[in-house]
Amino acid sequence: MFDLNDCLILACQLTTGMKNKRDVIVGAALQLFAEKGFEGTTIREIADKASVNVAMVNYYFGSKEKLFEQILYDRFSTTHGLLDDICKDNSLSYIEKIQGVIDAYIERFFTQRKFHRLIHQELLLHQREDIQVAIVNYLFKNIQVIKKIIKGGIQKGEFKKVNIDLSIATLVGTLNQLLLSKKYCNKLLNKPCDYVPYDDVKFKKRLAGHLKQVMELHLLNT
Repeated sequence: MFDLNDCLILACQLTTGMKNKRDVIVGAALQLFAEKGFEGTTIREIADKASVNVAMVNYYFGSKEKLFEQILYDRFSTTHGLLDDICKDNSLSYIEKIQGVIDAYIERFFTQRKFHRLIHQELLLHQREDIQVAIVNYLFKNIQVIKKIIKGGIQKGEFKKVNIDLSIATLVGTLNQLLLSKKYCNKLLNKPCDYVPYDDVKFKKRLAGHLKQVMELHLLNT
């Protein structure tokens, strides 16, 4: 017979197993969506890649659409939480908040490259209006946090009266240019074709330093 501790341990193991299986399905779906697009990927392919049956994918997510929505929600919510924490940290100056935003964005962009490629691919393909609207709404929600920081810096007199929207476009656009294509990035950096910039800690640090310098020169009211 199981005692109470045995039951608790078993329940914990089952929960962990379910979570791990769910994560495997999400990882498989993310890779396939990034490679083939949402429309080009089937539930069967996701199940095969995750080494589960189709019924299990449907059990966890209900449909391919719901699985995609869950991926969007998980990734964007995590980023939004990081940005919101930075925005609300009253111990930081506004330029320190912008520096924190840059570090958070670079970390997420570098570690979530497949997701980054996926959302931009879906925005460019124009295949499903509902997916595009969802992505744009999530992106805009995160951008609003950065906008709030810059606006606060201007009101406090720490920042110059800059065009807030274009300032954010400068920041995010630089990251997009470098991270959407390894070939383009390598050409721009004069690196060999086998160089992987996203795995280079020195490059990540160099990029963060450059963006911080650009935003400091652009924003600070000195």
